[in-house]
Amino acid sequence: MSYEMVIGLETHVELSTKSKIFCSCTTQFGSEPNTQCCEVCTGMPGALPQLNRAVVEYAARAGFALNCDVQPRSIMARKHYVYPDLVKAFQISQFDKPLCVGGYMDLSDGRRIELTRIHIEEDPGKLMHVGNEVRIDYNRSGIPLIEIVTEPDFRSIDEVVEYLERLQTTLRAIGVSDCRMQEGSLRCDVNLSLRRHGAAEYGTRSETKNINSFSAIAAAIEYEYERQSEILDAGGTVEQETRSYDADSGETATSRSKENADDYRYFPEPDVVPVILEPQELDALRASLPELPDAKLRRYIDALGVAEADARLLTKYSAVSDYFERAIVDVTAKAIASFIVSTVFAEVTTETERETFAPTVSAERLNELWRLSESGTINRNTLKRVYGEMAASGEPASAFITAEDTAGFSADDIARLCERAIAENAKTVADYRAGKEKAIKSLVGFVMRETKGRADGVAVESELTRQLTVNN
Repeated sequence: MSYEMVIGLETHVELSTKSKIFCSCTTQFGSEPNTQCCEVCTGMPGALPQLNRAVVEYAARAGFALNCDVQPRSIMARKHYVYPDLVKAFQISQFDKPLCVGGYMDLSDGRRIELTRIHIEEDPGKLMHVGNEVRIDYNRSGIPLIEIVTEPDFRSIDEVVEYLERLQTTLRAIGVSDCRMQEGSLRCDVNLSLRRHGAAEYGTRSETKNINSFSAIAAAIEYEYERQSEILDAGGTVEQETRSYDADSGETATSRSKENADDYRYFPEPDVVPVILEPQELDALRASLPELPDAKLRRYIDALGVAEADARLLTKYSAVSDYFERAIVDVTAKAIASFIVSTVFAEVTTETERETFAPTVSAERLNELWRLSESGTINRNTLKRVYGEMAASGEPASAFITAEDTAGFSADDIARLCERAIAENAKTVADYRAGKEKAIKSLVGFVMRETKGRADGVAVESELTRQLTVNN
């Protein structure tokens, strides 16, 4: 029997503040275990938390970017559970009065994913399994998080992946998180249930926790769909539980029975005062948002004429789009966008490198080179050669452009060379006139060889087409 999947997501995002949520310990990633913690983030008796104001501001910016109602007053709460990485046996989070309420994201298929809330909380420590030992690193304890909770609105893996990719792009663009899934900066809990097509009631859900890659999320959803389908087809009942995903086996496994809110015994955190945002602060935070990726994407496509596939790559990272916009001053945006994606990206290949995007050739030097091409001073072949030399050396274009490069060819010169190409390549001409349109590329190649690549290939092909049509 075929079932409809019903999915809701809880996405935990580490905020890019310099210090932790309730103490001054650094949030730097990758240090030796237990070297970035103090009496507050390890829950020592008598140690009192002090809320980092930047955490509230970052979370509010995320709320505005995701169309939430950011609350002027919210309350921190204690969430109780016992686990080795949670030294206090409770987590300081938010419950019935979160910072951000509602919100939504519209997907490319026209469906809207509703958000329930965004709240702030502290991260627990990290368990590390080394042989037969379980070790705890408290460096991550107290790292500031936002948890973004959706309604159960997803109906396919593709919708989940699109939402998460766009969420990652948006949060990076507004500067609140690097969202590096490989470092745990963005982790996802997948709540999934099945129901017969057309049914109104939801089924019993499982929650697969802490998945930190798009491919793993897709694989975990697919596995859970198959697992729950087999149970229902056999007449069984799906148990409400928390599960973990094993990337090596591609399977999920039971971790513990699923808790409800009552099990956590939430109550207001007595050591942290209510979070108050004055109206002028809310207005300033809303106004501080940059152009969001969706709006930038539409501008690149509609106003600048950039191909959609290129525009999506250019808007994925703010540093890349900043480079692009500096490079296109007074030149054709569509062509330079294609060049960045096809050529500059070959130099800056990893996700981490594209977050800062500092290729050897600066945007200003690329713009200078492109102006020489568009003014007719050099042709595209010379542009590509010179760019390669600039990228290898770090020198400007002027170091590699010779007088021969800028000599160029007049329209009369190109016309005469095209006449020669037609006269000396009778079989190729016959093939072209017989309908083999690609044969003209051979004639273009003849002219380019004669000019040592210095003629404009586009102008050459246009002139060849004209002569072949006129003389047909």
